[in-house]
Amino acid sequence: MIAEVVTPDELSKIAPVFGQPSFNNHEQVVFCHDKDTGLKAIIGIHNTVLGPALGGTRMWNYTNEGEALNDVLRLSRGMTYKSAISGLNLGGGKAVIIGNAQTDKTPELITRFGKFVNSLSGNYITAEDVGTTTADMDLIRDVTPYVTGISESRGGSGNPSPVTAYGVYMGMKAAAMHRFGSANLAGKKILVQGTGHVGETLISYLVKEGALLQISDINEQRMADVAAKYGVGIFTGDDLYSAEVDIYSPCALGATINDTTINKIKAKVIAGAANNQLAVENVHGRLLMEKGIAYAPDFLINAGGIINVYGEIAGYGKEEGLKRTENIYNTTLEIFYEAEANGITTNEAAMRIAQRRIDDRKKEIAK
Repeated sequence: MIAEVVTPDELSKIAPVFGQPSFNNHEQVVFCHDKDTGLKAIIGIHNTVLGPALGGTRMWNYTNEGEALNDVLRLSRGMTYKSAISGLNLGGGKAVIIGNAQTDKTPELITRFGKFVNSLSGNYITAEDVGTTTADMDLIRDVTPYVTGISESRGGSGNPSPVTAYGVYMGMKAAAMHRFGSANLAGKKILVQGTGHVGETLISYLVKEGALLQISDINEQRMADVAAKYGVGIFTGDDLYSAEVDIYSPCALGATINDTTINKIKAKVIAGAANNQLAVENVHGRLLMEKGIAYAPDFLINAGGIINVYGEIAGYGKEEGLKRTENIYNTTLEIFYEAEANGITTNEAAMRIAQRRIDDRKKEIAK
């Protein structure tokens, strides 16, 4: 079959990879395709100065390939700064598989993806993310050593979601300490958006502390099940961003803080597990600061998962992983102090600290 010819005019209208708004000096972008399994995946390697790029594989039914590329570029960049600010000797990477995880995922597809990961010879190490599971990581482990988050029965650290949730919980408490003068969340009105593995575990922590919870999720059955399990309310208003709550916790997909929502938000604290919560970091981070909303940078407080799986590489166990994750509380407070002292947003403060570590490492390598 002869490939369709693209005219120069048509070609000029196609946004190149390097011209993508989310391209941020990425070192490598790998497009993976396998006709037999239907695999269409993209691996983004943003930076490997501190070590190999580690980040999960997300399987999502993207509207188009451009949306998938944008997502993997944003996510992999976020992983660079997440590892850097957490003190891990890792770079930033991420992968996305285009497809519905409920209907399109097969063992053959996941295994084929694992072979693509293996072909990168350790430059990228994968892990679990939205739409993938510990069982998927075990399948990938059959064809490559460059995977973390495999089941405990195989010597891995298992599902990282509970540790991710613990880190978000610590970050939320730190943000509450900064904004309200107390880390105690009892009686605080909190809206959790997203009831997946991380969101549900976060909800369990908040319920135990006595927070007044409302939850929201596009999966109504899942939301109803979680609400019944923990005895929490379901948000029933027309616009959750206008909800009269103390804390808004986005735990689903990113960019919920955007031009449309930011002026509606009445919460005094934003602290959640979702990646890339700010649609435009500089613009929306600054607007949150001007509104007096304490924003706990997502790539800092959701780092518990990577801290957990890094133990498989660094050789520390669950206890040490939880200890390092608990320290997210202290790091979050440091970010708030630095932001106030310098008149910058918390996101900028966190990025500066992370970038400083990367730059210092570059200087060491250059010696």
